[in-house]
Amino acid sequence: MKNLRRRINDSSKPLVIPGVFDAIGAKIAQKVGFEAMFQTGYGTSATLFGMPDYGFIGPTETVENARRICRAVSVPVIVDADTGYGNALSVWKLVNELESAGAAGIFLEDQRWPKRCGHMLGKEVIRKEEYAEKLAAAVDARKSKDFIIVARTDARATEGLDNAIERGLYYKKIGADAIFVEAPKTIEEMKKIGKSIKAPLVANMIEGGATPISSASTLHKMGFKIILYPLSVLYANAYASLHILKELKRTGATTKFHKKLVSFEQFNDLVDLPKFRKLESRYGFSTKRKNV
Repeated sequence: MKNLRRRINDSSKPLVIPGVFDAIGAKIAQKVGFEAMFQTGYGTSATLFGMPDYGFIGPTETVENARRICRAVSVPVIVDADTGYGNALSVWKLVNELESAGAAGIFLEDQRWPKRCGHMLGKEVIRKEEYAEKLAAAVDARKSKDFIIVARTDARATEGLDNAIERGLYYKKIGADAIFVEAPKTIEEMKKIGKSIKAPLVANMIEGGATPISSASTLHKMGFKIILYPLSVLYANAYASLHILKELKRTGATTKFHKKLVSFEQFNDLVDLPKFRKLESRYGFSTKRKNV
C-alpha cells in the first residue's frame, strides 16, 4: 500500500489502472505488469448476477469479491465501494472489512441510492454535507494511513461542472486522497477540472461512455494522475465469449478460433500450476497417492 500512495503522489508520470472483477483477471493484470488494479462494481454486478450496475450489489458481494481478488495478487487493489451502502456508520464498517480483506483503498461516491453507473442517465446526488459525513467516517475507519480514499462526485450530470468541481474541492478538505469528477463530456471540461482541483485526479476512460478517450500522457498533461480503464477487460471478455459461442453454436466446433485462444499450457501457467506441482512434490503427495 505504501507503493500505491507513493505512486499517486508522484507527479512525474500517470498511473494507469485496469478494472478487474475476478481473481483470474487480477492475476493476468499483475502478470502483464500493472502496478495496481481496480475492482469494478459494474463488473462485479455483471459477472456475479448478470445484472447492470444499477444498485443490485451490496457490501457482502463487494467484500467477498475483494477478498478473493486480493488473495490472488500481491499488487494493490482499490475497490469500488459505490456509495458505502448506507450512512456514515455503514461506510466505517465497510472500510474496516475491506482493509481486513486486503484492499489498498476505495472509491466512494456521492450518488443517492440506488446508484447506477456514472455514465448512465437518471443519477441523483446526496447533499455534499451528507457525503462529507461518509467520507470522514472512511478516513477515520482506516487503520493504515496508506489506505487510499478516492472521493467521487457524480454532480456533473445533476448540478453542472462548476458545482462538481466545488464538491471536489470540498471533499479534498475533508481528507480525500484523490478526487474523481465523474463523466465530464468534453476535453475542455477535463482541462478545467485539471486546472481547478490541485489534488491527484482520476480520469475514467470507459469505451463508449460519456467522457472522450485520451491517452495517458495527454490526460497527465491535463492534470490527471490516475488513468482508470474500469471496463476494458469486461468488454473484451464479453466480446470474445460472444464470438466463440456463436461459432460453436453455428458449426459445432471452435477450430476457427484456436489461434485466438491461450493454450492449455499457457492457461495453467496463468493460474500458477507449476507452483502447486512443486508443492505437491515437496509434500510427497504423488507418492502417497500411488501407495493408497
